[in-house]
Amino acid sequence: MLNVHLVPHTHDDVGWLKTVDQYYYGVRNQDQHAGVQYILDSVVAELAADPSRRFIYAEVAFLARWWPQQDEATRRLVRQLVQEGRLEFVGGGWCMSDEATAHYGGALEQLALGRRFLRRLFGHCGTPRVAWQIDPFGHARDLAATFAQMGYDGLFLGRVDHQDKWQRLQRRELEMLWRGSASLEPPRADIFTGILPNMYNPPPGLCWDQLCSDPPVVDGDGPERNVDAVVSSFLQTAASQAQQYRTNHIIMTMGSDFHYENAHLWFKNLDKLIAHANARQANGSRVHALYSTPSCYLRELNRANLTWPLKTDDFFPYSDGPHQFWTGYFSSRPALKGYERLSSGFLQICSQLEALAGPAARAGPYCPGDSSVLREAVAVAQHHDAVAGTERQHVANDYARQLAKGWDSCQVLVANALSLLGGTKEPLVFCNGLNVSVCPLSEATPQFSVILYNPLARAVAWPVRLPVRGSSYAVTDPEGQPVPSQVIPVSSVTQRLRGGTGGAPGELLFQAWAPPLGFSTFGVKQLSPGGPQDPPRWPSGDTEPQIENEHLRVLFDPVTGHLREIQNLAKGISLPVFQSFYWYNASAGDSESSQASGAYIFRPNASVPSPVAKCAATRLLKTAVVQELHQNFSAWCSQVLRLRPGQPYLELEWTVGPIPVGDGLGKEVISRFQTPLRTAGLFYTDSNGRQVLERRRDYRPTWNLSQSEPVAGNYYPVNTRIFIRDQKVQLTVLTDRSQGGSSILDGSLELMVHRRLLNDDKRGLGEALDEPGADGRGLVVRGRHLVLLDTVQAAAEQHRPRAQEMATPPQVVLAAGEGPHLRQFSGLRGLLPPNLHLLSLEQRGVGAGVGTLLLRLEHLYEQGESHNGSQPASVDLTTLFSAFTITSVREMALGGDVPLHSVSRLLWNTATGTPKPRPGPRLDPRHVRLEPMEIRTFLASVRY
Repeated sequence: MLNVHLVPHTHDDVGWLKTVDQYYYGVRNQDQHAGVQYILDSVVAELAADPSRRFIYAEVAFLARWWPQQDEATRRLVRQLVQEGRLEFVGGGWCMSDEATAHYGGALEQLALGRRFLRRLFGHCGTPRVAWQIDPFGHARDLAATFAQMGYDGLFLGRVDHQDKWQRLQRRELEMLWRGSASLEPPRADIFTGILPNMYNPPPGLCWDQLCSDPPVVDGDGPERNVDAVVSSFLQTAASQAQQYRTNHIIMTMGSDFHYENAHLWFKNLDKLIAHANARQANGSRVHALYSTPSCYLRELNRANLTWPLKTDDFFPYSDGPHQFWTGYFSSRPALKGYERLSSGFLQICSQLEALAGPAARAGPYCPGDSSVLREAVAVAQHHDAVAGTERQHVANDYARQLAKGWDSCQVLVANALSLLGGTKEPLVFCNGLNVSVCPLSEATPQFSVILYNPLARAVAWPVRLPVRGSSYAVTDPEGQPVPSQVIPVSSVTQRLRGGTGGAPGELLFQAWAPPLGFSTFGVKQLSPGGPQDPPRWPSGDTEPQIENEHLRVLFDPVTGHLREIQNLAKGISLPVFQSFYWYNASAGDSESSQASGAYIFRPNASVPSPVAKCAATRLLKTAVVQELHQNFSAWCSQVLRLRPGQPYLELEWTVGPIPVGDGLGKEVISRFQTPLRTAGLFYTDSNGRQVLERRRDYRPTWNLSQSEPVAGNYYPVNTRIFIRDQKVQLTVLTDRSQGGSSILDGSLELMVHRRLLNDDKRGLGEALDEPGADGRGLVVRGRHLVLLDTVQAAAEQHRPRAQEMATPPQVVLAAGEGPHLRQFSGLRGLLPPNLHLLSLEQRGVGAGVGTLLLRLEHLYEQGESHNGSQPASVDLTTLFSAFTITSVREMALGGDVPLHSVSRLLWNTATGTPKPRPGPRLDPRHVRLEPMEIRTFLASVRY
């Protein structure tokens, strides 16, 4: 028999055309008819009515809102449906996360949050076995590895590139084994992956939701009877779909966006379809239709015992037709992308301090703080229409509102914890406007303290930059020793940006440092009032502008003001590097295709971008604490190139916007680096901030690409880094948020920093990506790139730790007086090996003086990537922490919700064999060993 697995489902975006609240309650139905509370009500009632029916649900953020509103009888019924397998949770994350622009830390957190909720409510039967990424616009290798390590048996995708899908269809390779990591021993990062036949929609003619226009199944004797035609159409669809897949089992998704608000319509028609289709077996039909779920379908594929094709690359970029590359969203809404990344980093700080300070952290001297508000807001922000930047403007505003609310709650908790650990009753103050040099406390107070908290498990040096009104200050370290400092004028660009929100004429600069997982307190005292003078310029006698420190010398063209050359003094490397800003003119559609550039799609109308300016007005600043060259390209585009003592990288702080569109042209702005490196079409980008993948221009590893867009078709997601190299030298650029990037010309690399468009790209959003910004005139964005120049051999040991610093930077907190009595604190007793990273430290349960903590350790390097970094490393958990004593440890799967020993996954045959998991060594907390790219997760009982 050909078994047709009919899978009733709804796809409920956690924000898109409406906010999360509007979708849940069914508000603003004129924008999109959708009310998730009614979907859940209706589905539960219909499942209860007939034990043969099945349903799957994915988005826990909505379920978590609905559950507290139900009475005990409804909750009992839902638990029964889950126990019986009639209601199955798939994916199980707080949302269905984006895969291109989500950092692995945020993606992991939101999955763990959703799975923990399901486990708490429904136990073992609520734990998802199938990952369900049916709507994201391209798929990342590192996320596949994450799903595998969480214990999922399979992954189902809706969207893959149209050329890829067509060629797989010919070869019957729409189902495969995806190897998510080249470093982890198979099958640890292997996951069976299936591409669904109709994206995630029902087959044509078989859509029976109130949002559909297909006629219902009419099975009476009257003139409207259509059941025979409907069944014949269904059987024909099943037969043709069976030609494209390998077993006698096929899957059909019966549902779509926000379907099943009136579940009775769907189920009544599906009941009829199944009954009438199966009745045809009496006349020789070989088709058997049944209600099913993805995990039931997956089990049948596994039983078939076939040999499946193996995939090792990823599914980027995605296009749904010629000239239609979904590579614009890699860069859309750069301010929201930056805020999401900052928020994920602050959540780590909030979680760590909650764990280090123990039960008192929530109550503390301030009002109760809570990490859960920010945790849920960051989880929502991972959604494939949130951090992706593909939501409507009012929805983007609401995501930012949720994050801000989470910051408020976590800042209270962080203040409580720092007060407890440092022993101070002085109020602690956060300065949320430092990126535009606004901080009321440092501006108004002649004496204050600066507390720097470092979330990394290694010591970090960090530049502090505070707006002040005095002209000179004395800064002292935790031991009371003087720290070099300098007051410099606030730049004219920053003054313009902050408007009337701050008026400090100067910025106090000094280099602070903090121990691993801890804080240092620095004293600041004003010596002389009055505004800053221009600091002395060092007499250099240079014939051309340059900045340098002990690691790097950076040279600039004296005529144009552009970056001209970078020299790595320690390695004796010199590389001509020309960097400037350009803009692609966004297509509004043309004779080749009507496709316009929009929130999703990147489509420039020419492959050569226009320079923002041929020359930059420059200003050089050299002091003992920083050397800077300020470049002004235009009224809306400027940059500061910066070197500090001890810093082995060049910092580029760019400020772009409002992008002018008065000429009627949408613009996509890039920062491009050009070098003479011979790169042979190759460049490298990261996968969710973790693995690094080789990219080749105009090429895909698994099919013969017919390239229709020479620029957009070569753009890839850059979560944290992109680099080019030849045999000897590597140029790496690190980002502080997700951006699209490429190497369009040999020896060059580019990153898209901002885009402002005037047309909708016809993918459902219904509005142009034209962000108003704070004043309604257009969005201004400020961000950072770090540029590293090194030998190919040494480069990985540079960019890995720097990327961690960018993703989870230290937090500056101020106190009006002398600050904490304890001037320095570290949550660690010893140092972690330099190739290991403390990924998670999070409170899971707490009592009087005891607690349960979730702890994740990760190996930062890939196999063979670095001579030193790629070695295995070990750590003693029992002596690692200073704030508590670990009394017992259990090892968990990556999600932190399932004991590792209880994970049992389906095994799959490939042409190279059937990889079987090897039993790990018995857990010895005194000797925890990690191999390259390994993450190990523990639940630890602790005593404070």
